[in-house]
Amino acid sequence: MKKLLSLREFVDFRNQILIEQEAQNSKLTLVVCAGTGGQASGSNDIIRIIKRYILERTLHKKIRLRITGCLGFCEMDPFIIVEPGFHFYPKLKMNDIPTLIEASLDGRIVEELIYKEPLGLKRYHCQSDIPFFNKQKRTILGDNQRIDPIRILDYVNQGGYSSLVKALSNGDPEWIINEVKESGLRGRGGAGFPTGRKWELARNSNNSDKQKYIVCNADEGDPGAYMDRSVLEGNPHSIIEGMLIAGIAIGANKGFIYVRSEYPLAIKHSLIALRRVRDLGILGKNILGTGIDFDIEIVRGAGAFVCGEETALIKSIEGIRGEPKQRPPYPIEKGIWRHPTCINNVETLANISGIINRGGKEYAKVGEPGNTGTKIFSLVGKIRNTGLVEVPLGIKIREVIYDIGGGPVENGKIKAVQTGGPSGGCIPASMFDITIDYESLAKAGSIMGSGGMIVMDENTCMVDVAKYFMGFLKDESCGKCFTCRKGTQRMYEILEDISNGEGIMEQLELLEELALVVKDTTMCGLGQTAPNPVLSTLKYFHDEYIEHIKNNRCPAGVCKELITYSINNNCTGCLRCLRSCPENAITGEKKKLHIIDPTKCVKCGACKSVCNFDAVDVR
Repeated sequence: MKKLLSLREFVDFRNQILIEQEAQNSKLTLVVCAGTGGQASGSNDIIRIIKRYILERTLHKKIRLRITGCLGFCEMDPFIIVEPGFHFYPKLKMNDIPTLIEASLDGRIVEELIYKEPLGLKRYHCQSDIPFFNKQKRTILGDNQRIDPIRILDYVNQGGYSSLVKALSNGDPEWIINEVKESGLRGRGGAGFPTGRKWELARNSNNSDKQKYIVCNADEGDPGAYMDRSVLEGNPHSIIEGMLIAGIAIGANKGFIYVRSEYPLAIKHSLIALRRVRDLGILGKNILGTGIDFDIEIVRGAGAFVCGEETALIKSIEGIRGEPKQRPPYPIEKGIWRHPTCINNVETLANISGIINRGGKEYAKVGEPGNTGTKIFSLVGKIRNTGLVEVPLGIKIREVIYDIGGGPVENGKIKAVQTGGPSGGCIPASMFDITIDYESLAKAGSIMGSGGMIVMDENTCMVDVAKYFMGFLKDESCGKCFTCRKGTQRMYEILEDISNGEGIMEQLELLEELALVVKDTTMCGLGQTAPNPVLSTLKYFHDEYIEHIKNNRCPAGVCKELITYSINNNCTGCLRCLRSCPENAITGEKKKLHIIDPTKCVKCGACKSVCNFDAVDVR
């Protein structure tokens, strides 16, 4: 059985780690992004080749391999960052590895592999010069690059658990709460409630109740969003440290990490991290000999979107079907098994150690008043640079999409962006100069949400977008509220009529009225924000609805019932479209104009995708 460390012994242990690590900092290091996205793109193959090459040539004294969680630039996976120098090598193949290693050992850069502009010849020899990185402020994601998530010494070497030591040494929970309040940190799960105020309420609630809980909400269900998963995969100790400090602040002795089962790598790394901190006495009974008890348990969710709502999440932890309940009482008064419960999002807790270490005032210098700090967004959709971006609150949407995201793919034109997940609104390109903060997004008809950001171009039908998200929300509704259960279903049915060419003008007024009723009368956040995709598209893209109803036309060529495929005079009679058609709807001879039979055509688009002569029209 391993000896548990006291607070003084842990400080000495940490100082020794820092001294030992200082001697290793100049050693050649290959950093491989191996989060879920990286592994899906082939990073495990890259890691295997690196290990084999090092072992076969006994290079372990010259090279270190650091396997990390997600580093954000998912579009470029699998990639390697070579330290020192921070040379960024994207989209690597296995046979590139020997060349890269030998060049790095000689202090050379492999010009043909180094990152260069997608549409130009400019090469970037340093990671920080790449536009995707240099406009971000990576206070949370930046730690992922320096840490192997299954090695606690990496976290300690980066200052890990020093904020816990500071909190324990100070010994005053009120001081912790005041620092968090002074930082201005707002909950990153979507609602934006001040974190310090929530902790204060939780500490003062039911002082006679000795049992209190801290919950980390990692139930991330938004389509296209993976911020919380990546933080938990890449730096689970930051969450554990944040929960420990939160527990000290409010007087809790038990914590839960509620994470959906679809995140196996996040669960694996979290379990390893919990085991490591228990071995050192940082978690469990009498942590670091201070007399304080605090332990953390992982609870796997079944993947219900509604369980991201805190009262539904509580029921799920209790082993009951996850569905919301009326508030008040709020969870900070009566939560898990009717004990006071403080629930914070993954990203919220990841900010805590930085606040305690640097101080609340220093943290508040980033962002703007009322919206301090940074926010992580998953930037996906019709954008050149997809991935995770961390930016200061108050930055303009345009800067994120064009400066960091690189703008549209090829020659497309960006039409809109949806923020806040399926319950967010669609903001048109004409409004991209608004700042990213809680109030500005709400005023525009959207929400911050947990941080999803889906970019749409001119080939996107906004009616179809609204229908897609409404379909998702009606399926994920728990059904407890009649207005949510039937309201989302009826809104979906109206949108389906419109996209099928069966809509009438009167339905637009009905759709808006129904959306407002659902918004005002449902019980939980899912139902209250569910109408946002409908209301925002009706407001900003009303002309597309008119085109669908009055002219039976989908301007983007997406709604199948409203489009027709035909072949124009550009056809060379190459037979490619004829051979690709799954329904044999295309006829014609070689080197002669082909014809599409509309009665057989299922509008799959196969003919257009294989045509090299722009001979297939979609109207």
